[in-house]
Amino acid sequence: MNAAETPGAETKPLAPGLYLVATPIGNLEDITLRALRVLRSVDRIACEDTRQTAKLLHHFGISTPTVSYHQHNENARSSELIEALRSGGRIAVVSDAGMPGIADPGATIAFDAIAAGIAVYPIPGANAALSALIASGLSAASFVFRGFLPAKEGQRKSALEKLRTSMRSDIGASTQVFYEAPHRIVDTLADVVAVFGGSHRVALAREVTKLHEEFVRGTAQEVLDTLLARPIVRGEMVLLLEGSVSNKTAEGQLTLAAEVRALMLNENMEETDALKRVAKARGIGKSEAYREWQRHKVR
Repeated sequence: MNAAETPGAETKPLAPGLYLVATPIGNLEDITLRALRVLRSVDRIACEDTRQTAKLLHHFGISTPTVSYHQHNENARSSELIEALRSGGRIAVVSDAGMPGIADPGATIAFDAIAAGIAVYPIPGANAALSALIASGLSAASFVFRGFLPAKEGQRKSALEKLRTSMRSDIGASTQVFYEAPHRIVDTLADVVAVFGGSHRVALAREVTKLHEEFVRGTAQEVLDTLLARPIVRGEMVLLLEGSVSNKTAEGQLTLAAEVRALMLNENMEETDALKRVAKARGIGKSEAYREWQRHKVR
């Protein structure tokens, strides 16, 4: 047990070191008493956006000085803050919402502080991914947080295809957790339907802990249809995909790769011959079939 964790620590001066402090992701009541004590006691608070953090500090009557710490100055600012920590400073790092380092700045300075032998204290609290997971209706026994999918359609679909291939060998059937922007969520769900099939189970958590919190659960096609029926989709999004996958598409047909492999295995066909047969049966060109096979082929 370290100095920051001992019983009665709230009555003692805060130990020197780096404090990674979770902040509310919507509901201000989700901040912890310990987080408030740390934010009041440190020498400085490094913020993803000082203007955003100022609102939080003002609400709780905290006057600790702040400094910017975001993705554009993370490396330079980290060096500056490490020097202050080496001198016995006490610095807190916060993102605009949630846990520093989880799809937000924080990991770099934590790494640098550990390398410099400086104590690093996690101050737990709200997190959108975990909050969405435990209320998703999907398995929380094993999960993988993937952050954001690529913004560009082609790259996003390729990432999902690679993920689907890797998930077929995932014995633990880990639930997949993503953050997504509201203006891309419909396109992302359409890609999930195309790659995983419309019957794949998903959950969409919107505005977690906020006034308009919503969970949309069901198949990928059902959730997509729900969003398509709305004139506009707003809010912070967490998208979760069930871990288990099948070898079938939304229409119940085997994927091209699965069909090619089945011909090679069951009929002892050469790869080229199997590709030709599948391409002909599907009414697509051989080059298109080959590209699709290469994207899904297990190497």
